[in-house]
Amino acid sequence: MVDMSRREEQLKAFGRLLDIMDELREKCPWDRKQTFESLRCNTIEEAFELADAVEDMDMKAIKEELGDVLLHIVFYAKMGSEKGVFDMEDVCNGICDKMVFRHPHIYGDIVAKDANDVLNNWEKIKQKEKKDEDKGVLGGVPRSLPSLIKSYRIQDKARHVGFDWQKREDVWQKVKEEIAEVEQEMMKCDAENVENEFGDLIFSIVNAARLWNVNPDNALEKTNRKFINRFNYIEQKAREKNRKIDEMTLEEMDELWEEAKKKK
Repeated sequence: MVDMSRREEQLKAFGRLLDIMDELREKCPWDRKQTFESLRCNTIEEAFELADAVEDMDMKAIKEELGDVLLHIVFYAKMGSEKGVFDMEDVCNGICDKMVFRHPHIYGDIVAKDANDVLNNWEKIKQKEKKDEDKGVLGGVPRSLPSLIKSYRIQDKARHVGFDWQKREDVWQKVKEEIAEVEQEMMKCDAENVENEFGDLIFSIVNAARLWNVNPDNALEKTNRKFINRFNYIEQKAREKNRKIDEMTLEEMDELWEEAKKKK
């Protein structure tokens, strides 16, 4: 049940943000000079800062970063209204219409038994939406997505139209083939081919992760953080011994690495 008094407060807060943006765009020299192009990199940075906060499950930081992302949305809408092409109302109505259209199991007569049915319906509906745009199945994957995330999205979209392994276990043979091809090209010392084969290998590993319902970007980030924590431990111990880390032997660093693993 929606708390209507709370909803009124939420709408009031959103209206306040719109009013502030109007004023900043009129009176602040920095805000006034911004363009779609000048904000783009900042928007990407804000999205990654939100992703960091989510990874840390830091609710205070998530709240703050959501505000920063929302500010950018309002900023783009304001600039769109100045150009007479769209405004905040168009943005909100656009996403509302899209959500209603893509949830026929809620707003229509389609039956979805579980989340997987919802996802399959979602992809089919998206294809219907883009039929006239002639973008193809993979046309909706943003070009600027980080490569690891992009490869996962490419494979996932292909899956929704039936282009996938019949048995997920079969993917491991492909991974082994790609490892062998990397090794062969390394023996030839052909830098370009080695790079190409490494790309194929990484793509196949992403495929394997997807088939076992593992998000490879999340998995790799956890390993990145694990490595950072363990390496920081080595540096800390080196400082405690008044040693420079680059003067330590590999055996000494390995010993500290194992200590860090036990401490987690």
